[in-house]
Amino acid sequence: MSGARWGAGLSAAMRFVAEIEAAAAGNGALKPGYVLAGDELFLLDRCRAAILKAFVPVELRDFCLSDLDLADASIYEVLDRAQTPSLMAPFQVIFVRNVRQMYTRGAKKDEFAALERYFRSPNPQALLIFVADFLRIPSDSRRMEMDDKNRFERITETLGEHCGVVELARVNEDDAMRWATATAQEGGARLDPDAARELVDALGADMMLVASELEKLLLYTLGRTGMPADGSSLVGSGGRITLGDVETMVLAAKQRSLYELTDAISARDRVRALALLHGLLNSSDAGEDAAIGHLYMLARTFRQMLVILEKNVRDSRAIWQALWQGFRMPPFAADDLIRQARRYKNRRELARAIRLVARADRELRSSPPDKRLVLERLVYELASEPKAVSPLFGSAQLSFEG
Repeated sequence: MSGARWGAGLSAAMRFVAEIEAAAAGNGALKPGYVLAGDELFLLDRCRAAILKAFVPVELRDFCLSDLDLADASIYEVLDRAQTPSLMAPFQVIFVRNVRQMYTRGAKKDEFAALERYFRSPNPQALLIFVADFLRIPSDSRRMEMDDKNRFERITETLGEHCGVVELARVNEDDAMRWATATAQEGGARLDPDAARELVDALGADMMLVASELEKLLLYTLGRTGMPADGSSLVGSGGRITLGDVETMVLAAKQRSLYELTDAISARDRVRALALLHGLLNSSDAGEDAAIGHLYMLARTFRQMLVILEKNVRDSRAIWQALWQGFRMPPFAADDLIRQARRYKNRRELARAIRLVARADRELRSSPPDKRLVLERLVYELASEPKAVSPLFGSAQLSFEG
């Protein structure tokens, strides 16, 4: 696969892997250090795997591999480790995490001076890998937030003077589809175009999820088709992943994340609820642009819980009678949703939640300056105990306010 056809993130990772493999085979030069910049875990994992395969034999891993965190170790300890030859291994690989610590407030001149001295005469038997996963680099670099842009520029001006900088941008949807199609073919199956689109869309182009679910689909296809007797490829002999396969096996993964969010909300766990919301928003470059879709699913789920509470549903067998066709949840979510619904004291609390979602929907459709803030406020309010306010004129009835 030529790197030229891929977007920035995949292309950069492929070039890095190729450089590592060439150096390990003696066909290319290896830089004394690299910066893996970006929070795309899928690409970070593949870069790390390539390094381990090339330079860290399994039997010597305890002697030649180090994972140091700058929250616990100083840059001087890192450089001392790099300068000290290992008695048990011919080559050392040192991963340096929490690189953010090098760019916090305060003078860091001494630390950067020590780095410069080391890289003037680096140990040729050591490789430093700085993991800058505190940066979020979107597939379109023009959309990078100003804070991340400033941090990235600072890294290139400092570590970039001595190290190769690998820009691990988020994988866009088109690249994710091409990767899934190519990977399926390498695995011996043909991934239909509409199935590739649904796979990526359903998982928000989250490449870790896409890779995981594609592996399951390949195993499913292999089990359904059977390996040819001569061991040849399945392609052309029935090894095909269809849209129906994706709908059957994958769509539940996206819905599970939503039910985890409503679980945290119903448990009044604001910290976990906000963390899950951020996970949903950060799962792809669509980010906050997918806000309307998230609200639709939240509103639907709260309406389902309202019916469950009103009809006093207590087990999953009764839920299919209470909820009509087209308004049911996936089977895996039935017990969870019953449990979540029963956390609400009465119909009024769920009606309040539906009103809050409707209010947020109106705000989003009026083009607010910050969609993420609208969603964060919504989730915070949903996960908070409703305030009991005594109405005017001394009425004994309580009203719940968002």
